[in-house]
Amino acid sequence: MMATLAELATLVQGEVRGDPTVQVERVASIDQATEGDITFVANPKYLARLKDCRASAVIVAPGVAVGDRDVLVAANPYLAFARVLAFLHGSSEQNPGVRPGAQVADSATIDSTATIYPGCVIGERVVVGPRSVVHPGVCLYADVVIGSDCLLHAQAIVREGCQLGDRVILQPGAVIGSDGFGFAPDGSGYFKIPQIGIVVLENDVEIGSNSCVDRATLGETRVRRGTKVDNLVQIGHNVDLGEDCIIVAQVGLAGSSRIGNHCTFGGQSAVAGHLKVGDHITIGARGGISGNLEAPHQVLSGVPLMPHKEWLRSAMTLPKLPEMRKNLQQLKKRVTELETLLKEDGCA
Repeated sequence: MMATLAELATLVQGEVRGDPTVQVERVASIDQATEGDITFVANPKYLARLKDCRASAVIVAPGVAVGDRDVLVAANPYLAFARVLAFLHGSSEQNPGVRPGAQVADSATIDSTATIYPGCVIGERVVVGPRSVVHPGVCLYADVVIGSDCLLHAQAIVREGCQLGDRVILQPGAVIGSDGFGFAPDGSGYFKIPQIGIVVLENDVEIGSNSCVDRATLGETRVRRGTKVDNLVQIGHNVDLGEDCIIVAQVGLAGSSRIGNHCTFGGQSAVAGHLKVGDHITIGARGGISGNLEAPHQVLSGVPLMPHKEWLRSAMTLPKLPEMRKNLQQLKKRVTELETLLKEDGCA
């Protein structure tokens, strides 16, 4: 793709300062950009590096001065960079249809604009919507529904009855609808509880590589609109994960937890089962939620959880504990010696 600076400004609802006819072909970093590239500055500390930058144009925030360069001014330079990157470098699938080597059940309904690559296995009564792309090695069990403009990367699996909305992305190896972890004690062993529910991924959800969203025991596990899930995340059965959440790598959400909208969970954080978490909750890396947390707009860290600023002070104190313990022992010894002297002097 190639576009003028004016066309890109329209795309990101920005404005041009300089020559609007400048041609832009690629997006590049400040250090690697050359003629025909556009770069961006979202953090003022990088402005000095523009001195030697050879980019044809730069995306900056309002009020940022970069000399006589041609610039695209955007309220959110980082978001503008992302939109320009998607426009100039976004992939487009050619020759839609079912490619030779794909195994598609006769009862499946594949839209004529969808692309099914060799090595896919698509089961009975599956529906694949317009412009969706299913890469090699993907397996769609019976009765799966895939919406429009979805992108299923290699080796992703969607099990029976699960539903994907529009513009859903499954990264390689994602598993949607694996059995929930449910076992009833049976003497010295365990009886496996059938998991007969489904998973619903709403519009604009992305699931990272090797992440698992377990099917419900009964009913559904639901990931709501716009939520983004990183790699190696476990979402348990019957979880309800809210809209526009960010779930970072190695997070675990135990069964039947209810997560509000616009929550952010740092890497390796976790939620115990059957808990409720309110809207706009941020949990720092390795934080653990062990009780209901329904009050919104909190930033918390640690185990047990505490306000993030308090946790930072605690974390800074931790390395000093050996020295503090030594000082405490010395103080205790001196107090004991003083008490002994006082007793000998008859003052106590």
